[in-house]
Amino acid sequence: MGKTHECDRSWGQAITNTPSGEVQRGSMQVDSGLLSSLYTDRLQKLRERAEGCGIPKSGSVEVLRAKLICEEVLPDLDLSWAGIQAMPHKETGDVLKVFGVKSSGSHKERRQRLWLHLNYDSRRLTIERLAEMGRDDLHELCKRLELDLTGNRTVLMGRVAGVLTSQVNGWGRIKRSLRRNGLQSPIFDAPQAEEADEITVVEPVRDVDFQAMPTKAVIEDARDSLVLGIDEQTAPVQGDLLTIQARVEDLERMVGTILRGHGGVWGQAEKEVLLRLAGRRGWPLDEQFVRHRVLMVATNIAEVKGAAMDASSIRAEISEDTESTIERIRSKLVKVESLIPDDDA
Repeated sequence: MGKTHECDRSWGQAITNTPSGEVQRGSMQVDSGLLSSLYTDRLQKLRERAEGCGIPKSGSVEVLRAKLICEEVLPDLDLSWAGIQAMPHKETGDVLKVFGVKSSGSHKERRQRLWLHLNYDSRRLTIERLAEMGRDDLHELCKRLELDLTGNRTVLMGRVAGVLTSQVNGWGRIKRSLRRNGLQSPIFDAPQAEEADEITVVEPVRDVDFQAMPTKAVIEDARDSLVLGIDEQTAPVQGDLLTIQARVEDLERMVGTILRGHGGVWGQAEKEVLLRLAGRRGWPLDEQFVRHRVLMVATNIAEVKGAAMDASSIRAEISEDTESTIERIRSKLVKVESLIPDDDA
């Protein structure tokens, strides 16, 4: 849904020279009155605006609204993929606010959300539709969403599905309050607190950096453990696990945040917090097997990070086959033996 026609820049001049309702944020200038009308206008009115602006009037109401905001409200802002990549974290959030969609999240999440909103119809780009895409299309999506480009078609599809799941309801449709009432106050009148996960932070019981950068081996082990024995599960469970596998780095960060906020302890309460946070991010956790697998992998991550494990965390979250259990014990014994000094030394 990229811009295909240059809009008449007289629209931009009208914005710049409007003394009332104009709000400036750094180098960004926004006409609040014009923006509010774009939020509330119906499809027919938006099509008339598009025709007057010289841009295609095809597409859904939300697609057309985003095009018009690009051309009428932000005519001088580079909203190409390269332009989005060059935006600072704060500016990306401000631009998302102008488009009327969710503006919180990490810098990468904001870039992904903005690019999706400007280039796709959320009703068409769904997880179900990914199954109809070829590898080349999925590869291009992974590239634009800043994902790993290696792997077969199924792996690429899982990565894109992970992004779509985490970004669900965050793009493709402006907030309902804006659609009904428009802007009730200047969009940048006062800094708004970003959405945050409510975790009460206390001092860790030990001097451990639970949010230190994980090793590549830890991430790879977590990624492999998530899909262990996946072929024996139903198609919905397989899809859910592949979706979560694409977000394994986020899982590691959530575990670290919870440990930091709970004094380095990992137990049942911390697991419940993890499930709430993951659910809030739109992770597919309806299946009990999926929840158990996520908690098992999260517990392993917490143990590697040096968490104080309670009795409930020592028990396995799901039954694993005997060979994998023996192999895990054997590898740990080898590691322990390597730490014991030789008596003959």
